[in-house]
Amino acid sequence: EDSRLVPAKLKHPCNQPGCSVLTRERYCPAHTHEATRYDRERGTAAERGYGGRWRKVRKSYLAAHPLCVECLGAGRTAASDQVDHIVPVTGPDDPLFWDKDNWQALCTPCHRAKSARERVR
Repeated sequence: EDSRLVPAKLKHPCNQPGCSVLTRERYCPAHTHEATRYDRERGTAAERGYGGRWRKVRKSYLAAHPLCVECLGAGRTAASDQVDHIVPVTGPDDPLFWDKDNWQALCTPCHRAKSARERVR
């Protein structure tokens, strides 16, 4: 039997924008409740309009736009894996939701950073 200990997960800053508390979890104890409430209130991806139709057009858009536009603008190259609404939308009934001129291809880190900036506003 292997008696070696499993190393602890490294600490990182809390995912709450503006919080610099180090934690091994997604959020520090002060923001865990707030984050779970936000996730509960926003609903599932399908409830927000990101169902089968979205997945189909997303796949096609990413095939046509394989690189992250934010990274390209910063002189880096990264594969895109997210279709972002440049101007935030309220759901599939919002006219900008399906407007391809309001879409941009981003990598996950750039998409998360943009979403965090938008949540702070």
